[in-house]
Amino acid sequence: MNLIIFDLETTGLLPAQHEIIQIAAMKVTGGRWTEGECFDSYVKPENRIPSFITKLTGITQAHVADAPSPVDVLMQFSRFVGEDATLIAHNGIRFDMRFIAEHCKRHAVPVRETSALDSRDFSRKIWGGKGGHGLDAVLGRVGVSSKGMKRHDARVDVQLLARAVQYMWERLTPSVTSCPVALSAGLIPALDNV
Repeated sequence: MNLIIFDLETTGLLPAQHEIIQIAAMKVTGGRWTEGECFDSYVKPENRIPSFITKLTGITQAHVADAPSPVDVLMQFSRFVGEDATLIAHNGIRFDMRFIAEHCKRHAVPVRETSALDSRDFSRKIWGGKGGHGLDAVLGRVGVSSKGMKRHDARVDVQLLARAVQYMWERLTPSVTSCPVALSAGLIPALDNV
């Protein structure tokens, strides 16, 4: 099973109103969880980045001033994903996948369906209702430290999430070929348009 661990940073929480400003992703191929092929890019938004988002993420107007457009980055991301990978993000079905689908709609980019997982489903399957399932809580449970790392930078969050997903996946099943949680579907740019 080929997996793409990914994360977005955005200008807010509402896909219909806010914009993607950073995408990062890491490939997990054949069960190799460490230092796989990576993708990352800032994205140039149409509007200014709110100051509270800059405080949270560290992403400034200078970071995105010369960044590629949302369409260019989403198409590059789709090429990186390839044809048969499953996307994994933390809160990915409700947040990240919705942002990608909304940006494709907003910019009239044809889409294709891809399989997707929310890493919170792994956490819920292991720990049930105990202690919440935010990324920081999961990292604490699996013993992955973010000390000295800038959380809410998509590149950092992808590396942390990959380690957490590996721990949870292996705890639920020893095989990287069988998925221990239910698959969902998401939309990304169509390959014949990239």
